[in-house]
Amino acid sequence: MKTLKKSAGMLEVRASPLNRTRGVLSLGRITVPCALGRTGIVMRKREGDGGTPVGRFELLHVYYRPDRGLPPATLLPTEPLTPASGWCDDPGHRLYNRPVQLPFAASHEKMWRDDRLYDIIVVLDCNLNPAVKGQGSAIFFHIARPGYSPTEGCVAVSPEHMRLILQNIDLGAEMVIHT
Repeated sequence: MKTLKKSAGMLEVRASPLNRTRGVLSLGRITVPCALGRTGIVMRKREGDGGTPVGRFELLHVYYRPDRGLPPATLLPTEPLTPASGWCDDPGHRLYNRPVQLPFAASHEKMWRDDRLYDIIVVLDCNLNPAVKGQGSAIFFHIARPGYSPTEGCVAVSPEHMRLILQNIDLGAEMVIHT
């Protein structure tokens, strides 16, 4: 794998004109396929709508499964997941759209998954500061399913492409999702 010059850069995401749940992600000279939400790219994100939100989101933090590989090479802060890692998706809870420790009584997503989707997860600055209840939670940049089937609203790429992208961005990198 060729290493390119680091660039704070912008990851640009555009939907395919032929399939709204698939797209292309570009970072400079790197262009890779990506999976999008089951309802495509949406202008107004709502909790549970399956849409990938339009917007500009900073890449904040990387979580990874330590039992499934080394941490990705990146300048972003990284943290290993544990079986107790979760993410609150309950719009009525004070920790809505925040990491939580399991067990957790309110609705949440398990971050330690049996599939490989969350082997590497990048937290995007999407509805975080402040989190507006009901406007979407757990919008991540993560690993795609084989065949790039739709996500629940995230942007997803292959494990190899994720590692390539992460090693070629700097702090302050942003993902821009276009209509």
